[in-house]
Amino acid sequence: MISKWILKKANIQEVKITSAQREHVGRMTSYVGVGVNLILSMSKILSGIFLHSVSILADGINNLSDAGNSLILLISFKLSSKEADEEHPFGHERIEYLASCIVAASILLLSFEMFKSSLDKIVNPSDIDFSILLVIVLIGSILGKLFLYVFYKNCAKPIDSTVLLASAQDSINDVASTSAVLVSTLIFKFTNINLDGYMGMAVAVLILISGISILKEAANKILGEAPDHEFVYQLETKICKYTGIYGIHDLLVHNYGPNRTFASVHAEVDSKEDILRSHDLIDTIEKDILEQDGVHLVIHMDPIVLDNPLINQLKDDVRSCVAELSSEIQIHDFRAVLGNTHSNLIFDCVIPYTCHITKEEIQNHIDQMLSKKKETYYTVITFERPFN
Repeated sequence: MISKWILKKANIQEVKITSAQREHVGRMTSYVGVGVNLILSMSKILSGIFLHSVSILADGINNLSDAGNSLILLISFKLSSKEADEEHPFGHERIEYLASCIVAASILLLSFEMFKSSLDKIVNPSDIDFSILLVIVLIGSILGKLFLYVFYKNCAKPIDSTVLLASAQDSINDVASTSAVLVSTLIFKFTNINLDGYMGMAVAVLILISGISILKEAANKILGEAPDHEFVYQLETKICKYTGIYGIHDLLVHNYGPNRTFASVHAEVDSKEDILRSHDLIDTIEKDILEQDGVHLVIHMDPIVLDNPLINQLKDDVRSCVAELSSEIQIHDFRAVLGNTHSNLIFDCVIPYTCHITKEEIQNHIDQMLSKKKETYYTVITFERPFN
């Protein structure tokens, strides 16, 4: 297939894909999209003129706008592949999300125009002209758009492209709308029942829903959505496998485009370990994650006391106490300043968005448990929300 040839030419074989590879795939995909849409457009425009069919002529003009969308693909991939500069130090790859918004807007416009024309056909029905040439043109259009749908999908997945997925959805929407015209034409030919307007109305609603979905997804990526749970789990697992890392927390993932991911995390290390050795370990992890996963990771070291039985027991007690309220609440960065008159137990408490227990309830529950052990224990809690 053409998509496999393009991916092979771009040498996309690894998990980590370069900006140059993405730009190559995007450019070649855009060329194919422009070519197919121009062929469909010209064939429909000529057929519409020959058959004196306004609907076929309008569909041909719509394919001409699809060719324009393919040019938007070309421009977006070209701009998003630009290197970082002084004004955009994290690169330009989010331009692709803006391009997805433009494609979504064109889909919404198509649904609006189709809804309007379908409503007019319901209010003012007219006979549907039938000819073999019309059927051939419609079937050719369906096959051409099906090809583009599969082609865009196959090229989008390896490079994680939202704009190509949006274009694939746009193509399958065209398949639905053209199929509605074909089916209603055949129904009218053999039964004399005119369902053209009603079928067009149903397809317009489906196209509207898909356009809103694409726009919502692109907007979420621009605003900054939560990272994929599987990606977070794999990253956490990989970091914790290194000897000398006793736990991690506060993992933050920032996405500046399909090929531009930054992350930061707090890693717990032994407080008695030589700081130079711990720092060397952190550098190694950051380097490995960048090379293997393409993630720019920054690690903050959190030294923890591992051999104080009292502090370890207090930490376990607090965790057990919190688990009584909810297994979703997490405790980290536990440390203690022990004194004769009072002792401060300092830690962070992460409350997930799905948990509806208040900070005051958690604080009171922990304080009541600790007061039974020793009245001089005081808690200093920093409450947080998760970022993934």
